[in-house]
Amino acid sequence: MSNRGPIEQEGVTLRFWGVRGSTCASGPDFVQFGGHTPCVEVRCGERLFILDAGSGLNALGAHHGTSLPRRVDLLFSHLHLDHIAGLPFLKPAVLDPSREIHTYCGNLDGASAAETVDRLFSPPIFPIPLDVLPARFVHHGFRAGETLTFEDGMQVGTIPLHHPQGATGFRFRHGGRTACYISDLEHTEPWPDPALRRFVEGADLVVYDGMFTQGEYPACRGWGHSTWEKGVELCRAAGVGQLAIIHLYPQHTDTMLLGMEQQLKAAMPTAFIARERQEIVLPALARVPAVA
Repeated sequence: MSNRGPIEQEGVTLRFWGVRGSTCASGPDFVQFGGHTPCVEVRCGERLFILDAGSGLNALGAHHGTSLPRRVDLLFSHLHLDHIAGLPFLKPAVLDPSREIHTYCGNLDGASAAETVDRLFSPPIFPIPLDVLPARFVHHGFRAGETLTFEDGMQVGTIPLHHPQGATGFRFRHGGRTACYISDLEHTEPWPDPALRRFVEGADLVVYDGMFTQGEYPACRGWGHSTWEKGVELCRAAGVGQLAIIHLYPQHTDTMLLGMEQQLKAAMPTAFIARERQEIVLPALARVPAVA
């Protein structure tokens, strides 16, 4: 008989609800990969975390409906608009007075997201402030690089990322599996960055910002984004199992992305470009009993 509880018997599952960066994309050329801005669901067993609150957050809420937990933990990589614009649209959670939505922000030197989101979601930019909504919002600040410890004992590792105004990467470990979320990162020289390589080392899956092609990147230097090639270099150096490319450039069509994915898989066969609603399951590893 296993000595693990029901949650610990399961591994890590990710589902992508928004994979575009900067702004949404729509139309017949943007169907296969989707058009919503960043939002990724991470489950450690049944324990839910939500990464970023882009426009994909609305689709997440619509899918789960009332099955969302009473307490929702939402981890921001940072507070640029494409990562927070969906915050008031996590239905039905925001319409339920019995629910709490806890946000975590690590790129403001310890300050929470409260001032930023209160300024954004208020007239005349937004019709109502968030505190008018029935759900209760609770905002937490931390410094990227700290380990987040939650009331149930769950821990999530974090790391500061190279991005304008900063960003935070996250590392989840559960059931012997590890998944990392590294979005809104601009690669530096030399590459891979030693601290980032250590952070993702041995991970089963790394979700990585591959917004630009190598040809596009020089004109966009300093914007805070990377390429799939740099993601492959990082994962090779760190012994990572799988690589998922997100934060897709809104002008990259399905045809362009399929062509890029062929090149990506030629370089790293276990890599792929993430698609909206795609689910990746990392089953828990069986524990080897101790020898008496």
